Amino acid sequence: MKAVCFDDVVDRKGSGSAKWDDAARLFGSEDVLPMWVADMDFPSPPAVLEALAARVQHGIFGYPSPHSYAYDAVADWLDKRLDWKADPGWMVSTPGVVTAITLAVQTFTKPGDKIIIQPPVYPPFFSCVLNNNRTLIENPLIHQAGEYRMDFDDLANKARDAKMLILCSPHNPVGRVWSRPELTTLAKICADNGVLIVSDEIHGDLVYAGYRHIPVASLESAIPNQAVTFIAPSKTFNTAGLYTSVAIIPDNNLRREFAKTAQLLGIGKNNVFGITALEAAYRYGAPWLDRLLPYLADNAQYLTRYIADNIPAIKVDKPQGTFLAWLDCRDLGLAPAALAKFFVQKAKVGLNDGLTFGKQGSGFMRLNFGCPRPVLTEGLHRIRQAVSSQL
Repeated sequence: MKAVCFDDVVDRKGSGSAKWDDAARLFGSEDVLPMWVADMDFPSPPAVLEALAARVQHGIFGYPSPHSYAYDAVADWLDKRLDWKADPGWMVSTPGVVTAITLAVQTFTKPGDKIIIQPPVYPPFFSCVLNNNRTLIENPLIHQAGEYRMDFDDLANKARDAKMLILCSPHNPVGRVWSRPELTTLAKICADNGVLIVSDEIHGDLVYAGYRHIPVASLESAIPNQAVTFIAPSKTFNTAGLYTSVAIIPDNNLRREFAKTAQLLGIGKNNVFGITALEAAYRYGAPWLDRLLPYLADNAQYLTRYIADNIPAIKVDKPQGTFLAWLDCRDLGLAPAALAKFFVQKAKVGLNDGLTFGKQGSGFMRLNFGCPRPVLTEGLHRIRQAVSSQL
């Protein structure tokens, strides 16, 4: 199979891609460069493609065995990459992390219960709480010394009567990789107040040199019934469309309750292609990922330097993880609605409106740099030219 070159631009138009094929409808223009949906514009690892091709060649796609989920491959990956010895027996299959968060909300809380999130944060965190008639409590991140941090004093106050905290680790959209001391403090506050941590760690493998993702459930101070963790190969290996993820729940009672909810809703199984891709990615995808991470890190460095040198009206912290950049556009002096229109109509770039990440995102936009450098360069050039004409 052809060697991977991350600079190669693959035409995704006409492939049924939400990112590319829905861009014209969502942004109202055919010539908008889509840099929004959090999937990458790179083919999945050769090992994944080969495994899927072999599965297709077999030709029969019947019901998968419950023993085919390759939890041992997940456990080996977590042990080698993150130094977390997660028992395969702790794992439950789910169709996706957002689905898993919803299942956790339905399983471990009841209507009216208070659930904490830390905005600006991934938009489904809001809907998973509100759509299930739970009470949303915000513990906003604070920006200090060039990075976002958790407000632990505010958290300690709000955790007193909360039932759950939904953690984004690493954080989408601000790109923070939480440190061990930060996670330890968070875990202690939650433990002291009986708050269950539901941790979305879907970006856990996408962390750059100098930082380390620490699964909150792996902390020495963590207790088994305190944390529920959700992971997936979808961001790391660009397999989001295969809708396969894993819940890791060390506590037996919590795991049984969670699996029961999934069974009652009829969503406790995945498709054969998702299972095949997951196993191949975790067993054989490490060499590909080890080439991808420096490329993404270089993209992050290029983006932050380009903006600092050429678009000083926009500010951005260099991401510590993920392939997402959180652009502070407040110095452009545009109201939120006008800002969103500016990027579409003037810059011809489709980004995520910061307001969808909470009111703390007013004046911000999210940019996906998980793409070949030529695409990133084109997007930044468009933004520079639009800002130059605006000021």
